[in-house]
Amino acid sequence: MELNFKVNPQKKQNKINRRKKLIDKLKAQKYLQVMALVGVIWMIIFNYIPMYGIIIAFKKYNIIRPISAAPWVGLKYFKEFLADPDFWAAMQNTLGISFFKLLIGFPLPIIFALCLNEITSIRYKKIVQTISYLPHFLSWVILGGIMMTWLSDVGILNNILMGLHLIKEPITYLGEPKYFWPIAIISDIWKELGWSAIIYLAAIAGVDPGMYESATIDGAGRFRKMIDITLPSIKPTISILFILSVSGILNSNFDQILVLSNSLNQSTSSVIDLFVYRIGIQSGRFSYATAVGLTKSVVALMLLLSANFASKKLNDTSLF
Repeated sequence: MELNFKVNPQKKQNKINRRKKLIDKLKAQKYLQVMALVGVIWMIIFNYIPMYGIIIAFKKYNIIRPISAAPWVGLKYFKEFLADPDFWAAMQNTLGISFFKLLIGFPLPIIFALCLNEITSIRYKKIVQTISYLPHFLSWVILGGIMMTWLSDVGILNNILMGLHLIKEPITYLGEPKYFWPIAIISDIWKELGWSAIIYLAAIAGVDPGMYESATIDGAGRFRKMIDITLPSIKPTISILFILSVSGILNSNFDQILVLSNSLNQSTSSVIDLFVYRIGIQSGRFSYATAVGLTKSVVALMLLLSANFASKKLNDTSLF
């Protein structure tokens, strides 16, 4: 039996044409491709190659021996941290702080951007933007020092409250565990509010001015145009940023917590990132800390996929 395979000349020519177009496009964008290639190489070296170290979560790793020589222990360290009450205390603090940051801190930049967009004075608008952006460019080491000064026994907050006769004696805010969550949430919002609003302002700038003009002709006021035009127009941007925020709910801003935490407020300031730092770096239990970090990454991936799926179903907007 003889089989004859004939190649369609038209398909072959189309394939050659597509290949030629791709080559021509790469040649035309050669400088951009080189810039992109540098970024790809950087990611491979610093993001993907270090992933090999994840296997120490399943090994009894010792720093004096190579990873390959460490004996396998399976899920030993996963079982250990799941039975560790300190881990669950850190999980509770992480979820609590992150939840309120998401609940309060996510909508505030949207509201702030909407309000900034309504300011007609360009000069005043720039002043407000500059003041709101400034804290973002300061490290938590600096801002932490400012917070410690303001919240100390002789700080400005105690002086104001005592001057208004709202309290009779100074309060050591960073020494009281019950105050740590509000301090962490409010200070994080203060630092990132203006910077987070930039993306929303950029999205608002892309809204068709003709829509506002038509609404004005129809008699719509500023608030009505904000609700019926601006918010629906930036809904895809809000959805994407919300997906990313949900996926990072187990991140609690390590720099901030490390600076503001101390032995007095440890019961409410111990979060997963700080728990991993203390166990892995300070105690040298690298396999244990890696197991916690790997579990956290897996949960974050699941949250990302879930939020992406929900957003795609509800408003047809998703990352992928």
